[in-house]
Amino acid sequence: MKSKYVILASALLISVIAFAQKDQIKAAEKALKAGNTQEAVTILNGAESLIANAEASEKAHFYFVNGNAHLELANKKVEEGKNLSAAAKSFQDLLAVEKASGKIKYSTQASTSIIDIKFKLLNSAVEDTKTDKHSIGAKKLYDAYLLDKKDTINLYYAASTYVNAKEYDEALKLYAELKTLNYSGKGTSYFAMNKLTGQEDLYNTAKDRDFAVKLGTHEKPRMEAIPSKRGEIYKNIALILVQEGKTEEAKKAIADARKTNPEDTSLILTEANLYLETKDYETYKKLVVEALEKNPNDADLIFNLGVISANAKNPTDAEKYYKRTIEVNPKYTNAFINLAALKLENEKVIIDEMNKLGTSTKDMKRYDVLKTQREDLFKSTIPYLQKAVELDPTNIDVSKTLLNVYSALEMMPEAKALKEKIKEIEPKK
Repeated sequence: MKSKYVILASALLISVIAFAQKDQIKAAEKALKAGNTQEAVTILNGAESLIANAEASEKAHFYFVNGNAHLELANKKVEEGKNLSAAAKSFQDLLAVEKASGKIKYSTQASTSIIDIKFKLLNSAVEDTKTDKHSIGAKKLYDAYLLDKKDTINLYYAASTYVNAKEYDEALKLYAELKTLNYSGKGTSYFAMNKLTGQEDLYNTAKDRDFAVKLGTHEKPRMEAIPSKRGEIYKNIALILVQEGKTEEAKKAIADARKTNPEDTSLILTEANLYLETKDYETYKKLVVEALEKNPNDADLIFNLGVISANAKNPTDAEKYYKRTIEVNPKYTNAFINLAALKLENEKVIIDEMNKLGTSTKDMKRYDVLKTQREDLFKSTIPYLQKAVELDPTNIDVSKTLLNVYSALEMMPEAKALKEKIKEIEPKK
């Protein structure tokens, strides 16, 4: 008989606990409806330790109210990132409980809230990065990825943002995950001009864009290829490893990547850049030749070879690649800009020598020679800068560079006309 009383006492205890849980959840729900969000969270925190042994329906109810309470705090901008993550976890726990029990009550609302939280995290992360809070933004981007792992681009953005935050160990973990997934990010973007705003709108699919055009709200449909991001991913992996003194590990990472993705030419450039960083110029040159053999008419590839050559202090090769880029694509704006910049780099050498000259007859003659060289240098940049301005008239920096060249050569009518154009564009930027 004694053992029966023990069992009965245990049953009564469990019943009392269950009632206490229900009362606390109801009290929290009431506080939440009354707008006392922090009070609701405090009540729920007190009940959390009892939830492990609760029935599935009580657990689901608890997670639902807890998720809503934390989401409401996030909406009030109270520790937004922390509360969005806490809300997401509660809703995910809710989905798991109801799936296991087979009794669905709150799952539909929880799923909708999770989608809402995902986009709140993404928008909040964008605002964080605008104010240089890269570390906080990266965490939110990663949390958004964890909510929807099909949307892999958020993992890529999180890794890149950790790089901006200079948290290289965190970035390396996420890049390793992208590598495991063999993520490329390659695809197509679909655009159409909004007739009302005059701006281009981006669509996820051609079907969505074409529907907008058919409705008559949009026009001028076009598509744009999204290049593979593997090169950048492996480049950043390699650079982080090199920074940590793991050069051989970096080389192996890129070699493995190329074996897995033999057609991805961006990886050849990444490998070339790594050997350039480690001053292995022979291997670097071999990889450059290999890249060109694979894609002799790829304007982006040729342009990147020009950039790598410029970084390697090889202006002759850089100029050759930039000019070849223009041959392949006469509207490649950055090739014109970089050609002008390449030539303008020589101005410093001329100026430095001019500043060292004295006032002797010999020095004055040399000064005149250098002055002519400087003027010729400026003149040589004009066609490239003019073309860049023609192709991208909203690029104020390029326009101002051209304006400085005109002023240095005392081309006053040209300078005056360009200055007026800059005034028209600048306020709109």
